[in-house]
Amino acid sequence: MAAVALAVAAGFAFGLDDYLSFEVLQRHRAALTDFVTEHGLLAVLSYVVLYALATALSFPGATVLTVAGGFFFGSVVGCLWAVIGATSGAVVIFLAARTAFGDVLRSRAGPFLRKMEDGFRENALNYMLFLRLVPVFPFFVVNLVPAFLGVSLRDYVIATFVGIVPGGFVYAAVGAGLGSYFDANETPSLSGVLTPEILIALTGLALLSLLPIAVKRLRQR
Repeated sequence: MAAVALAVAAGFAFGLDDYLSFEVLQRHRAALTDFVTEHGLLAVLSYVVLYALATALSFPGATVLTVAGGFFFGSVVGCLWAVIGATSGAVVIFLAARTAFGDVLRSRAGPFLRKMEDGFRENALNYMLFLRLVPVFPFFVVNLVPAFLGVSLRDYVIATFVGIVPGGFVYAAVGAGLGSYFDANETPSLSGVLTPEILIALTGLALLSLLPIAVKRLRQR
């Protein structure tokens, strides 16, 4: 686990997170596109591993990677590879939090941990789905907290994979049209991607994930 900490520190020290940007993607567009075309399987594996590493090391830029997935592989397939990469990296963090290194990670989770503890005791899968579907909770924190609250690896993987698909598809769809921005020598802005309509739809899905909990409590009463 010390190696993980060193990798995070080294990554930020050498500015590796700076490479996860649209500017870098635009600069190397031709070479990357040729690589994807000529080495399909290797390109997919490289993308998934890069996404997993970025997630596991908590580098900013996951949104850029998801958009890049849509740009290189199309909205549907790109979303799939992004979700696999993000889920894999999240699992690494989850397992690390269950080790002795978990004390360090717990301190980073902060007071958010105590607020979530009660809800996770009986309905871990539903609460995990809710947190993944609503794009307002810090992804890094949601990766950590379930490990401290006894969530099973199975529930964690299912909720992470399923929960990040809707938001991932939105950004991958943006990536599918990224070429037009590059052709116009423009850099896309992601600030308006999650429109009120999309946020309402994602919130509705999140609330649906809590419906079994509501039904369960009504039956208990």
